Amino acid sequence: MKKTFLSLLTLLLLPFSVQAQEENIKHEIVAALDDHVVAIDTGFSGSKILLFGSILGDGDVIVAIRGPSHREIVRKKARMMGIWANKEQVVFSNTPAFYKIAASDDLDDLLPATERQRLELGSNNVKPYLAPEYFNISTEKKDTFWQALVRSKKRDGLYSAETDKVNFLGKRLFRADIDFPSNVPVGTYLAYVYLVSDKEVVHTQVTPIIVSKIGVEAGIYDFAQRHSLAYGVIAVVIALVAGWLASIAFRK
Repeated sequence: MKKTFLSLLTLLLLPFSVQAQEENIKHEIVAALDDHVVAIDTGFSGSKILLFGSILGDGDVIVAIRGPSHREIVRKKARMMGIWANKEQVVFSNTPAFYKIAASDDLDDLLPATERQRLELGSNNVKPYLAPEYFNISTEKKDTFWQALVRSKKRDGLYSAETDKVNFLGKRLFRADIDFPSNVPVGTYLAYVYLVSDKEVVHTQVTPIIVSKIGVEAGIYDFAQRHSLAYGVIAVVIALVAGWLASIAFRK
């Protein structure tokens, strides 16, 4: 299996190597995915995609997967009159619902902190963007709520708690396994692949990944998105009927 993978990869990347040599390019990276689509059905329990590629010249590889951008609401609960209730909230816009990162070496050693922050490399470097109605809150409050959101994403497996590994197969070929948990949101994702040399990004490639529902799941999701009010009413009716049937069963 490994020999077959390496043979296919070599054939795929041969034109790239020849062209790079002819044009006297010192550094370049090319990457591909074994599947550009993650299909979610009723039995979906997570998925794994293989990202592989080759580099020209010496360097390390960083892979960052992010998307789709969502509006995120972070609420803070407090005890009020003996019960726990939402006391405060902050809304962030353009927040990646999913963020995973992998690298062939320690990120701190590959790039300086300023460059990691600029490229948003690492879940702790993802930039928070406040919704317009919250522009006037303090920086301290913004940071507190943002860190709470990042911790929640990590607990749910949607943000990297640690940097995954990019493995080199020889000096040129590399691979990275990307895990998508069962709760991964649908939408368009982008895989950013960076070639790093002497603490600088010398080449970048971006490739899309689609996460979508199929079968019955797709029909229900599409109906919920197009007819949210009707979907909510149907859900309530089903819950009431189920409760009524359960009460009859237990009564007997």
